[in-house]
Amino acid sequence: MPQHAPTRNLRRRPGDRNFVIKGFDFHAEVFLVSGGLILLFVLFTLIFQEPAETAFGAVQSFIAGVMGWFLILAVSLFLIFTVCIALSKLGSVRLGGPDAKPEFPTFAWIAMLISAGMGIGLMFWSVAEPIYHFQGPPALLGAVEANTADAAQLAMGITFFHWGLHAWGIYALVGLSLAFFAYNWGLPLTIRSVFYPILGERIYGWPGNVVDILAVASTLFGLATSLGLGVQQVNAGLNFLFGLQIATPIQVGLIAIITGFATASVVSGLGNGVRRLSELNMILAAILMGFVLLVGPTLFILNSFVENLGYYAASLPTLSFWTESFSGTDWQNGWTVFYWGWWISWSPFVGIFIARVSKGRTVREFVIGVLLLPSMLTFLWMSTFGGTALNMELGESSGVISEAVAENVATALFVMLQQLPLTGITSFVGIVLVVVFFVTSSDSGSLVVDSLTSGGKLESPVPQRVFWAAMEGVVAAVLLLGGGLSALQTASITTGLPFALVLLVMCYSIYRGLSYEYRVVMEARKLKEAEMASEAIAR
Repeated sequence: MPQHAPTRNLRRRPGDRNFVIKGFDFHAEVFLVSGGLILLFVLFTLIFQEPAETAFGAVQSFIAGVMGWFLILAVSLFLIFTVCIALSKLGSVRLGGPDAKPEFPTFAWIAMLISAGMGIGLMFWSVAEPIYHFQGPPALLGAVEANTADAAQLAMGITFFHWGLHAWGIYALVGLSLAFFAYNWGLPLTIRSVFYPILGERIYGWPGNVVDILAVASTLFGLATSLGLGVQQVNAGLNFLFGLQIATPIQVGLIAIITGFATASVVSGLGNGVRRLSELNMILAAILMGFVLLVGPTLFILNSFVENLGYYAASLPTLSFWTESFSGTDWQNGWTVFYWGWWISWSPFVGIFIARVSKGRTVREFVIGVLLLPSMLTFLWMSTFGGTALNMELGESSGVISEAVAENVATALFVMLQQLPLTGITSFVGIVLVVVFFVTSSDSGSLVVDSLTSGGKLESPVPQRVFWAAMEGVVAAVLLLGGGLSALQTASITTGLPFALVLLVMCYSIYRGLSYEYRVVMEARKLKEAEMASEAIAR
């Protein structure tokens, strides 16, 4: 039995010690400290733009160079742990109790998982990343000549690795932990609750405050990275279609406009705004992917999808633990280490969001759903867009997309679509998709940060939601002003590294909690069976 297990007289109502002031309802320490730190960061970056840009680059290089090995190891351990939990007897535990039922249909559940998980990134990198690796393949599986068929296969394998099971393993760990402690133990839906088996009632004190403050910072900077990438791609698409200048001031203006849309959505809440936009995302994305699949190199895409899966599965052990120790290169610093930091920094946001929509599912169903379904759809998406681009590079359109990537990575998707029919329509749909992904990520993130800073309350005042939606846009704009892509990458890695330590402790905590729950459920089931047997004998 865990050292600490909740009893009804110890459970506290979410937000029971909040301050209620002029339309705000917040946990004082978490809200004020996290908000204050973020505002200080914004002011520092705006006042000292050039020193800030230099500092961002130095921080990224230091963390990636010194602690990259730790992130590589930790993320692989998270995936192994979640799979083992799902396959063990603990996988039969149901989130919400033995009689709980799912609140959302499976299609809506999957749609919200994908939209919240990595929507903007899929649009931004689906063409650009495979082309990057095709042009300069790293020597992680042996030397490969650039711009060849072998380089294309390696490029897709690496892309699958960065967007596949490892990323969703992080989300599954955090989402499962949060859902379990919220729905089975009646604790607030905040990161601090995950540590109840270790800390007990101390989660309501300063240790819990530190964890939630770190989660808020991690979420905001992780979201800002995605929003910054998204607005760069929107700007590139508008330049491609209408000749709008590509410039940071334009991108800041676009952030302001799209953040306004996100604010309107977040006011409407989870059931109306987020769910409907997530389903719209799925429909638009399916239409665009279906179009590229049909009018593009269809047979090549399908063949390469199957081959990419096999290559990824065969290479996964090597990819998972490769740290460039013998090659003497620093390729991983800008790729794998960045991605792992990015996914970890997103994990409080995505984890809380997944937990909110996953009540009623068993641990096994939850892990399989979160790991496999989004990963397979992501692989199909990457094979469709990345595979089409690589097919063009290996064929008559050689150099067209690679030159675009070298000049401005945000234009890669639109240059690829230019080689296909109905360019104007598909490019417009692409822009709309990025905008809607932007909105769903922003409003989902706002609801999550709001929950973290309000003591776990699921419903909070509208002005408070608006504040956090606006703050996400401000941080994204400031990062663009303070160094562009380099600043965005630094923000993710810097916040992801300390939170990786939190996730390692989380593994131990959720194991203890699930083990205790399993024993309680099994004992209750045996008792019920014994009572039924006794009644049958009595009759």
